[in-house]
Amino acid sequence: MKFSVGLPKVCDSFVSYIEENAAHIHEVYFSWGDFSSGRSAQTVSCDHTPWELVDMQRQALEKISSKGIRLNLLFNANCYGAESLSKDFYGRVGDTIYYVGEKFGLSSVTTTSPIIAKFIKKNFENLEVRASVNMEIGSVEGMEYLCDVFDGFYMKRELNRDFDAIKKLHAWTFSNGKKLYMLANSGCLNFCSAHIFHDNLVAHEAEIAKMDNAYRFEGVCRNFLKNEENLKKLPEYTNFVRPEDIDKYEPYFVSAKLATRVHKNPQLVLSSYVNRKYSGDLLRLLEPEHSIYPYALENGDPIKLVKINDSMIY
Repeated sequence: MKFSVGLPKVCDSFVSYIEENAAHIHEVYFSWGDFSSGRSAQTVSCDHTPWELVDMQRQALEKISSKGIRLNLLFNANCYGAESLSKDFYGRVGDTIYYVGEKFGLSSVTTTSPIIAKFIKKNFENLEVRASVNMEIGSVEGMEYLCDVFDGFYMKRELNRDFDAIKKLHAWTFSNGKKLYMLANSGCLNFCSAHIFHDNLVAHEAEIAKMDNAYRFEGVCRNFLKNEENLKKLPEYTNFVRPEDIDKYEPYFVSAKLATRVHKNPQLVLSSYVNRKYSGDLLRLLEPEHSIYPYALENGDPIKLVKINDSMIY
């Protein structure tokens, strides 16, 4: 199994690690400029100016592309607001794809928008167009509806441990010349009823930051997991795949996506999956990374919720 890894905003050491492990990398994915995406815009940081971030990303992409590693551009925001259908917006999308492709090389685009997908299929015939995991596609019907504009599909993360469903989706993609992908290390709770609302907030965070806001929303998972009874069932509420189990998925998926764009330690995530081994608190590999101190999810078979003390190191 090879991995699709996300490029963090500040990424020098991680880029070096990607280069060292190029044989295990299917592609590197990233957002561009001030386009909304599934995470904070590429040009937003408390520690760096937008120009510094752009320079760092260009240098990183040059190094990665020089190693022959594929690049995947993200237009995966949950909402593009009033711009969603505008001519100006699609002009900027097209200019960005053309620039990135000419400058660094580009093999694919991942998007949540069927209209962006249609635009790319019409204007950039050589690019693979992929449906984002944020679209939550988990059925053959869901793929059939959009098979004219998408070449590949990320599977709904809640199906990660349902091999009957995986086999069914794979059979359809194989028979119809499509590709199937998965996200391996999501920390999101299964079937989160606030997920779409949260993704919409992320898509509009630049606008929201300018408002005199009455509330701050960080997801419902933190409050939910403060309840010890919920903590005991945390493995059941999640869908992550352990590094030790990832090869079970190779017959069905082109690659496994690792969420590393905003992870505190992306090298730990990639090295654990490359080596098919991790010892410690499994939550440290996930994004979002839940802090449930003084508890941890100890990796093993089975996974155990344990109470830790200050002398235990993960």
